[in-house]
Amino acid sequence: METDRIMVIMAHPDDAEMGCGGTIAKWIKEGNEVRYVVCTNGDKGTKNRELSPHRLAEIREDEQLRAAQMLGVKSVTFLRHSDGELEVNLAFRGELALLIRQYKPHVIVTHDPWRPYLLHPDHRAVGFTTSDAVVASRDHLFLPAQTYVGFDAHSPREIHFTFPENPDLFVDIAETLDKKLEAIEQHKSQIEIHPDWKERMTGMAIEFGKKANLQYAEIFKRVVL
Repeated sequence: METDRIMVIMAHPDDAEMGCGGTIAKWIKEGNEVRYVVCTNGDKGTKNRELSPHRLAEIREDEQLRAAQMLGVKSVTFLRHSDGELEVNLAFRGELALLIRQYKPHVIVTHDPWRPYLLHPDHRAVGFTTSDAVVASRDHLFLPAQTYVGFDAHSPREIHFTFPENPDLFVDIAETLDKKLEAIEQHKSQIEIHPDWKERMTGMAIEFGKKANLQYAEIFKRVVL
């Protein structure tokens, strides 16, 4: 069976599990290789006034590693940008393009930056910059310094955008929902302020599933390149 290399590029620790943890678990169960790129350190995501940004970043990185290990993710690359400060620029585009050229994924998963009222600036920045990086990584005349040192052009086959307004891909996660919830549970610094998180995540999967006659689902906008 032919397997795929999949790269999940997200803004914060926990975004991958929240947005597509069931799909990731399913892909890995089917024998595919999944790698994470986490763009910020999440150092502002708390209501606990006793935690310093530095300590929070350490906690969230550890939580992300635990969650990824639980799902069977092959590697996690932490870019460690400050939470809330990502910008759509050439430097960030090059950073992501280099990773695409290095790991050569067939499929990329990221935030949908065109989703109406997507308020978090990091989610928008990661979605737009990932899209730009896919274009930059595919042609050798873009970012020639990368090509010169051995990271040759690579073109992924498709992009899956999470939580789109008009999804066209519904993934059945009936067999992996429990795995998704177990992975989310590793992000204790984030779920402690939402005691009903498990019911909310399950309810969301049910609502998504109804649109495709499935018990539980995750949704994507699939763009074939």
